[in-house]
Amino acid sequence: MILVDSSVWIDFFNGIVCPETDKLDEILGLEEVVIGDLILAEVLQGFRKDSDYKTAKNILTSLTVHDLLGTQMAIKSADNYRKLRKKGFTIRKTADVIIATYCIDNKIPLLFTDKDFKPFVDHLRLKVAT
Repeated sequence: MILVDSSVWIDFFNGIVCPETDKLDEILGLEEVVIGDLILAEVLQGFRKDSDYKTAKNILTSLTVHDLLGTQMAIKSADNYRKLRKKGFTIRKTADVIIATYCIDNKIPLLFTDKDFKPFVDHLRLKVAT
């Protein structure tokens, strides 16, 4: 099972070819690909055309959608943000902290292109989907 970040989904739907979108294209239908509720919102809100929105919505909701946040995960996310800040890393988006923390806590590899996840890999043992 892997969780795919919005950074990869957005590139995927925009037809951008990179190692991460190639990986996603390769494993869709062969491996369990999951999405977080927050990622679902991030990706879907970006579509301008109704037809593109409907297509993406059908694809993404066919996957298992994980609820990424609750009280305990909120606290763990804040703790992880603070740990990284103490090491000199300031993560720009709270959503990325929540996604990384969820993956770390549940031992789910994350497929991403967003550089804000790198400190989680280097310092908090986030697994990269390869």
